[in-house]
Amino acid sequence: LGKYESAEGGWGYYDFAAGTQRPASSSTSFVNAAVLIAFDDARRIGVNPPEKLVDRALKMVQFQRKPDNSYLYGTYLRNHPMMPINRPGGSLGRSQACNLALRVWGDTSIEDTVCCEWLDRLISRNGWLDMGRKRPIPHESHFQVAGYFYYFGHYYAARTIPLLQTKDRPFYQDHLAHILLGHQEQDGSWWDYPLYNYHQQYGTAFALMSLRLCRKAD
Repeated sequence: LGKYESAEGGWGYYDFAAGTQRPASSSTSFVNAAVLIAFDDARRIGVNPPEKLVDRALKMVQFQRKPDNSYLYGTYLRNHPMMPINRPGGSLGRSQACNLALRVWGDTSIEDTVCCEWLDRLISRNGWLDMGRKRPIPHESHFQVAGYFYYFGHYYAARTIPLLQTKDRPFYQDHLAHILLGHQEQDGSWWDYPLYNYHQQYGTAFALMSLRLCRKAD
C-alpha cells in the first residue's frame, strides 16, 4: 500500500496522468475509506499501520467530504461538487464507508446522528442504488451510480450499526437484512456488477458479511 499510494495521499485505481513510478492516480474517497477501515481492523489485533499513510489518507477523505456528508468520488472532481455522482444520491454507496472510516480514526464530527441519517437514506432511497445494480456499463444509471456500489455500500452500512446505541441497532439490522435477502439469486449467490468472472464471489461475500452483522446479539 505504501508503494501504490497516490502522490496526493490515499489511493486510486486508475493512473492515466503521468505514468510515474509513484502513482499519480486521483485519490478516490471510497478506496481510501476501505483501506482506512482495514487499517483500523489491523491495529485492533496489534498490527499498527504506518502513521504517515493513515494521516495522508484521512486528510484526503476529509477534503472530499461535503457539508451534507456526501463525498466526492475522487479529487479529480473537486471542481464539480454538484455533478450527479457527487450529490447525495450518487454518494449513497460511498458515504457509509467514508463516515465509518473517519469515525473509527477519531473524527468526532461523525456522530450517531450522521450515521443514522445515512443509514436512513440508504434504506429509504435504496432504489437509487438498486437501479444501477447489474447494469454492465459503469455509471450509466441515475446519479451516475455504478453497479459495484451496491453490496459495497451495504457492507459498510452494516459495519456502522455496531457503533450506534444498542437500542437503535435492531431497526437498521432488520431493514438491511430485508433488503439483502430479497436480492439473493436462485443459486444462493448475490452479485451487483458483471466484473470479470468473480462478481458472484465478491457480491456473495459482501452480502454474507453484512447479514452476519444484522444478526441480533444473544
